[in-house]
Amino acid sequence: MDNNEQITGLSFSLSRAVSAGRKNGGRPDSRETVLARLLVKRAAAHRAGLAELEAIMRRQIQWALPIMRDADIEQDNIAA
Repeated sequence: MDNNEQITGLSFSLSRAVSAGRKNGGRPDSRETVLARLLVKRAAAHRAGLAELEAIMRRQIQWALPIMRDADIEQDNIAA
C-alpha cells in the first residue's frame, strides 16, 4: 500500500468518525449543501495532490448534480 492509498483510507476513516459525532450524522439539508461540501473536499484533495481521492470526489459530484433529461425539458416547455 503506497502513501496516497494510506492517506485516502485515513481520510475516509476520519470523515466517518467526525460525521458520527455530528447532529443527524452530518446529513445535509439540501442538494446544494451536498454539492458545496463535495466541491470543497475535491479542491482540498487536489491541493494535497491526492489524485485518487480527487477522482472519487469528482465521481460523487457528477452523481449529485441535478440532471434534466430531454423528457423533463419537454414537459417544462409544455407546462409553460
